[in-house]
Amino acid sequence: MVTATGRCVAVAGRSAIDEHGAVLGEGDPRARARQVFENLRRCPAAADATFDDVVELTCFGPDMAHLPAIREVRAAHLPDDRLPAASAARGGALVRPEFLREVEAFAVVGA
Repeated sequence: MVTATGRCVAVAGRSAIDEHGAVLGEGDPRARARQVFENLRRCPAAADATFDDVVELTCFGPDMAHLPAIREVRAAHLPDDRLPAASAARGGALVRPEFLREVEAFAVVGA
């Protein structure tokens, strides 16, 4: 459980796309994960939030095959001693099948 008080920042549907909507890292789960976390970093930054403010992460995808790459890249941004609450959900197709994975984050700024 993670508790915090402050201004809430929600980021949904981050995937391995660039600013033009092109999917990056085809065939490379780590490259895709790096792009997902780069996109996650940019969105909260627009609201003056950082990974230090993230209290929850949720990873969605049709299978869990790339979850180890997500965890590996996550560790570069969120060390074990300050991990947020996290979930992974296996389910149907994403909005674009080539995404393979979407991640959302919830941050609390000024906690």
